[in-house]
Amino acid sequence: MPFAEPRLLRGYVDSHLGRINLLIDPDGALKRLDFSLPGLVDARPEYRDVPLDQEATADIRQQLSEYLKGIRREFDVVLAPTGSAFLKEAWALLRGIPYATTTTYGELAKAMTKPSSARAIGMANAVNPISIIVPCHRVIAATGQLTGYSGGLDKKRGLLMLEARFAGADAYDLQP
Repeated sequence: MPFAEPRLLRGYVDSHLGRINLLIDPDGALKRLDFSLPGLVDARPEYRDVPLDQEATADIRQQLSEYLKGIRREFDVVLAPTGSAFLKEAWALLRGIPYATTTTYGELAKAMTKPSSARAIGMANAVNPISIIVPCHRVIAATGQLTGYSGGLDKKRGLLMLEARFAGADAYDLQP
């Protein structure tokens, strides 16, 4: 008899940047956090046939709401992303990027003591399953340009501008 997969639950937060979808495991640990894609409600396969349970995701939704209002700068959420050891190491580095600051793919590669792995770092960002909380939006190209964000560059720019505004920082010179 095959083992049944643990039951996942989903929730969402509606924000000025669009709907933010959440996927948690049976212990309440966050597995995914994604922006909805325009016109594709629950189109990501990870969310299909997963029961909606806003109560089970209440703490995560509360923390996201506080972040979006400028009240919260760090998250206290148990994470359970799926990925290789390299990906998890890259995602851990992302969590160390301070609020309202940016870094480059090359700087992250150096921090991992893998200075030639900037492209691999970029790939780790591209498959980051927990955006915002694992802040891949804070990584930009060495030229200062905004590059790659699974939620779209408009969301990346919006998150960076939100953080700059609430941190009292000068607006970023965000190259398109």
